[in-house]
Amino acid sequence: MNSIEKQIGKKIKEYDCIVIARHIGPDPDAVCSTIALRDLIKLNYPNKEVYAVGLTVSRFKFMGNLDKVEESKLKDALLIITDVPRFDRVDGASKEHFQYTIKIDHHPCDEKVCDLEYVDEAASSACQLIANIAFKNKLKLNREIASVLYTGIVADSERFLLSYTSEETLHIAAKLLGDYKLDLTTIYENLYNRDFNERKFEAYIINHLTITENGFGYIKINEDIIKEYHVDSATASNMVNGLNFIKELKVWAFSSFDEKNKLYKINIRSRGIVINDVAEQFNGGGHKFASGARIKEEEQVDALFQALDARCKEENEQKLS
Repeated sequence: MNSIEKQIGKKIKEYDCIVIARHIGPDPDAVCSTIALRDLIKLNYPNKEVYAVGLTVSRFKFMGNLDKVEESKLKDALLIITDVPRFDRVDGASKEHFQYTIKIDHHPCDEKVCDLEYVDEAASSACQLIANIAFKNKLKLNREIASVLYTGIVADSERFLLSYTSEETLHIAAKLLGDYKLDLTTIYENLYNRDFNERKFEAYIINHLTITENGFGYIKINEDIIKEYHVDSATASNMVNGLNFIKELKVWAFSSFDEKNKLYKINIRSRGIVINDVAEQFNGGGHKFASGARIKEEEQVDALFQALDARCKEENEQKLS
């Protein structure tokens, strides 16, 4: 039987119209994986119609432009979702409109949601999996596509610092870097350069972060603070990894209110304590050590924070026993 990468390659060959979607509120890996896969397919099959969909995020425009597609084209089309475990978090596409569906993801999920699924929880990123598909199917890449894939891998592994970084991650990154002579200076400047307002906002977060005696850190960002620092509600989400090396923290969470959708976005990170099962109890989920949730009531935000603090306390007590 063909490998999962080969099966995906075969399905891509079969369809003349392909739509690629990712999760709502995207991070760099989500955007990079959709754009890189779209451009990879277009490069190798120039006669196919290929669309990367979802709401545009101004901060990530340097990664490439997104597309709009007419619904009339979708009846006989293939849908590929990347970096998202379930359809309730897909941005810009509904499963019922498509003839066949594929999932490429590295998040844990107990249910099968697509006809064909390539899920590797040990992978650093969706971009790592897409690079693997390209290599296994001997697809052509160019410098632009390789750069987008490398950007997604770097962003989701936090510059290869997180535990999801493996020998395979480094091998793929090295191959992209070496074969396509990537401009690392530009890649890192695009990812990590911030304007002064964002740096001041980062200082606000540090100065107002509450850390419990159990090692749980949290902060709620309200609309007034967002306006004061002239940032958007997604900015706090993008800063959550920046607290990874504060010694007193075991688990930390940011809450910001999305005025447009009238809900609280929660980003949660952990250093060695499993948190995704806690997030799942509050309309969320994700990786063991990197999860999130979307909550409508502030009381539920407080309940989630209490549950995370309790998880830290449990872990502390187990180490003492």
